[in-house]
Amino acid sequence: MSAPSIDVRLVKAGATKIRYPAELLTDDGTHLAVRAPWAAPGVRDFGFVRFEPGDVFTEHYWRDRWYSVKEVRSGDGTLKGWYCDITRPAVLAQDGTELSVEDLDLDLWVSADRGEILRLDEDEFEESGLAGRDPEAAEQAVLALDELERRARTGRFTELLRS
Repeated sequence: MSAPSIDVRLVKAGATKIRYPAELLTDDGTHLAVRAPWAAPGVRDFGFVRFEPGDVFTEHYWRDRWYSVKEVRSGDGTLKGWYCDITRPAVLAQDGTELSVEDLDLDLWVSADRGEILRLDEDEFEESGLAGRDPEAAEQAVLALDELERRARTGRFTELLRS
């Protein structure tokens, strides 16, 4: 029996940035996990990692946390690392067919092979004006990024994926 399918929708600045089908792995009412192949066309080379066709993302979302964590593996199963999006808490549609998250521009990369931890897009976050429009959300976003970085630096990062 195959796992149920769900659409993941990432919203940025009020518009759908990307939407893709995923396989629902678990949903305990707070934490959801889905699996999906790399959904964008072609290769995206960030300099510190390449996302490419064949990569598989196991994505973790929470209804009560301001981030999502995506475990990234190559097509042969090699762990590349974890890409973390700072988002508003995830919202699952009432019919259970769509999971929506609003991207708040901040990101964190945790490399599996070098242990490198990179804070990303802090300039985009500042330019977004979120702090002026929604100071509470901006504060939650910064706290979420700090929490993820702290967990990564203290070796408590992957325990998130079990909660």
